[in-house]
Amino acid sequence: MIDLSKVQNYYVACGYTDLRRGIDGLAAIVSQQYGGCLSEESLFLFCGRRTDRIKALYWSGDGYILLYKRLSNGRFQWPRSEAELRLIDHQSFRWLMEGLKIEQRTAIRKGKPKDLF
Repeated sequence: MIDLSKVQNYYVACGYTDLRRGIDGLAAIVSQQYGGCLSEESLFLFCGRRTDRIKALYWSGDGYILLYKRLSNGRFQWPRSEAELRLIDHQSFRWLMEGLKIEQRTAIRKGKPKDLF
């Protein structure tokens, strides 16, 4: 059973990734290209030129897990403008998995409490 409850950091590899790569190739991208560290608290997401499929790489403590999702209808709204590793929050991860953009303009953002008087 895959337990992703420990994941606190969701990283998106912006731009294009060759999805023919397997676990070793994606782990090399994380460590060499982005200088990231694979841990039980991090999930790394990759998308190729076809935006209907993504791969996710996760370290479970005793080995790597490679997750693959292919949409049967629609495309992922993947950030393409930058060649960087972007940290997103859990809500943005949910939006991405549902086919929405990571940054929703109409979403209500958390704010600071204000005085009522």
